[in-house]
Amino acid sequence: MSVLDVEGIDTYYGNSHVLHDLSLSLEENEIVALLGRNGAGKTTTLRSITGTVSPRSGAIRYRGEDVAGRSVDAISNSGIKLVPEERRVFPTLTVEENLLVAAESCANPREIGEMYEVFPVLDDLRENRGRNLSGGEQQMLSVARALVQNPDLLLLDEPTEGLAPVIVEDLRKVFREVVERDVTVLITEQNVEFALDLSERGYIIEKGTNAWEGSIDDLQQREDLLEQYLSVSIDEGDGERETETGSDAEGSTDSAPS
Repeated sequence: MSVLDVEGIDTYYGNSHVLHDLSLSLEENEIVALLGRNGAGKTTTLRSITGTVSPRSGAIRYRGEDVAGRSVDAISNSGIKLVPEERRVFPTLTVEENLLVAAESCANPREIGEMYEVFPVLDDLRENRGRNLSGGEQQMLSVARALVQNPDLLLLDEPTEGLAPVIVEDLRKVFREVVERDVTVLITEQNVEFALDLSERGYIIEKGTNAWEGSIDDLQQREDLLEQYLSVSIDEGDGERETETGSDAEGSTDSAPS
C-alpha cells in the first residue's frame, strides 16, 4: 500500500480551476519532487493534501483511507505535516518554546533533544526568539517544529526559497537524515538542482495537470523536459545546469494561468 495516492483531483479557488485531474503517489520512505514553473499548481497540490482547500472531485488516499474533505486538524493529526514556504515560526517565542508548543500539540511527539541532534545550529540558539533568527535558521526551526510532531508524511513547500547556498547545503544533509528516521517526503522546489539531487522520483506539473512522472535518473537524461517545463538548460561546455530564475508567482494561491 502506498503512503499517499492522489487520484485525479480537481481543485478550485472560487471559480478558478487550478488543478485538473492531478494524480501522484508516494511509497514508504521516499523523497519525491513535485516540480513545475511558478504558478503551475505545486502549492495548491500540497494545500489540497493537507485540507487547506478541498478538491471538488477525485480522491486523496493516505494509507488507503480517503482524507479529501477532512479538516486540516484531522489530516495533520493523522500524520501528515506541512512545512509552508512562509515558515510560520512564533516570532516572540524562543527556539525552545517554539518546539515545545509544537510537541504539546500532538499525541506522540519526538523528543525535543532529538531535534537538536538533527539541527545542531538550533541547539546554540535555544533562547533566541524566532524574530531574531536568520532566514535559514527560521527554516530549520520550521522543519524541526514539523519533525517534533512525529510525522509519517512530511510536505515541504519551497524549503530553500531565499536561502544562502551554505544553508541550502545544510538543509540537503538534514532532509537525507529525515528519511532515515522513517519519514516519507514530498517536496516542491524551484531550486531544480537541489530537488533532483535529493529525490528518487519526480512529477512535473504544468497548468495544474500532470505533464511527466518517472525516476530522477530518467529526468536528468531528458534535456527536452528540463527545458520545456522547468526552464533548465544544459551548458554543453561544462555540463552544468543553468536555470532561468524569476520571482515566485505562485504566492499563496497558485493562481490559475490565463
